[in-house]
Amino acid sequence: MTPIPLLSVVAVTEDLLPAGLVRGQVGTVVENIAPGVYLVEFSDDHGRTYSMPELRADQLMPLHYSPVPAAA
Repeated sequence: MTPIPLLSVVAVTEDLLPAGLVRGQVGTVVENIAPGVYLVEFSDDHGRTYSMPELRADQLMPLHYSPVPAAA
């Protein structure tokens, strides 16, 4: 699995109710804690952080805002 770069925008792929998150919420990777584990910041429309859990790569989907070459 390719590491997720810092400051990548990601979406949660499952409900994470203890962290106050539901599937589809969008956050930003702010730290690489360990291989495949990331600190992700979730903020509201005013920039206030409401959750910052450590999440595994399999709980995240990187989002892309520009074209990405198709996988071979």
